[in-house]
Amino acid sequence: MFVAATTDCLENLPLEDAIEKLAHLEFANIEIAIRESGNHVKPSEVCNDFQRACDVCQSTQRLNVIGYGLEIVEQGEEYFDVFTECCRLAKATKVVTLTVEAGEHGTPFNEEVEKYKRLVKIAELHGVRVGMRTRTGHLSDDPDTVSVICGHVKGLGLALDPSHYLYGKQNPPNYDHLLMYVQNVYLRDSTPDEVQVRVGQGVVEYGKLINLLRKTKFDRALCVDIKPDPNIDHDGELRKLRLLLESLLIV
Repeated sequence: MFVAATTDCLENLPLEDAIEKLAHLEFANIEIAIRESGNHVKPSEVCNDFQRACDVCQSTQRLNVIGYGLEIVEQGEEYFDVFTECCRLAKATKVVTLTVEAGEHGTPFNEEVEKYKRLVKIAELHGVRVGMRTRTGHLSDDPDTVSVICGHVKGLGLALDPSHYLYGKQNPPNYDHLLMYVQNVYLRDSTPDEVQVRVGQGVVEYGKLINLLRKTKFDRALCVDIKPDPNIDHDGELRKLRLLLESLLIV
């Protein structure tokens, strides 16, 4: 296991500035956010100027890119066309892990299963692994639904965000049975009432989670994902969680 940060932590900055800031905060590994509404890499840029997207994703001040976090807004066949281009980008830049959003509540279960079967098939052709991200308001916010989907789709991983199994739930569900599917983890501190609080003021049990992941031989990223907030020392919170996670990884 190792510590990383998503560039979404600095979603208000251009990608070059976000990378510079994360390097200054002594992160060695990053995930790059690829979404149309962001300031970093946009899916349309990957499709329209593939070589430039490759160049941008490799201009990281020697920081190691451990994955791409995708948010694709296209529907139907266009969705899979964009995903295929992102897989090409991952292969060209030697990135193994792609994270995608699950369907929102109301999405037919069978439709979601078929979507992921197709995504995994496309990803495997490019030597890439695809993970479904935990998100409140999406099918992935129920551990039992995730378990069934991952059970139906061989090769599908889980991008686990424990905050979304805590926030809005007075009796948070047990998700230990999902750890066998985890290929990426997003972390901040949270409570049932707030998805993000200062590190140490929430109830996320980092040490317990890391110990459970060790038992599954998990060897991928613990990705810090703390959004900007005018009420906190953002740089301080990013640094604090990095140091905490690194200390917990010392055996």
